[in-house]
Amino acid sequence: MESSPLQLSTTEILSAASRLSLPELEHLFDHILALQAERRAAHLSREESTLLDRVNQGLPEKLLRRLALLRAKREEESTTDEEYEELTALTDQAEELHAERMTALVELAKARGVTLAALMDQLGISFPAHV
Repeated sequence: MESSPLQLSTTEILSAASRLSLPELEHLFDHILALQAERRAAHLSREESTLLDRVNQGLPEKLLRRLALLRAKREEESTTDEEYEELTALTDQAEELHAERMTALVELAKARGVTLAALMDQLGISFPAHV
């Protein structure tokens, strides 16, 4: 005799989840997020995955800290000539990465048949107010 899989309604699942302890709830939440990520990833083409990798590529933390330090020194007007040259080079590097990310975003928007603004909204990407 073959048994059918157990089918629970969303209400039943939420009711059961409400009775879990906080650590159990966090564990369940982690599993649900992983399941959601697996299902979304399964729908990405190789091209989309590659483009998303390019979009999500950021500057190394060490480089970001150095940029912040040099920018702060520039604001205080205490940079040396060498530090100013380094700041300029690091800023150029950051802008180059930003341009590469934007190119990948445009390509991804074209691949998905949506506008750049719509894609950025879907991905939760926004520009700082000063840009």
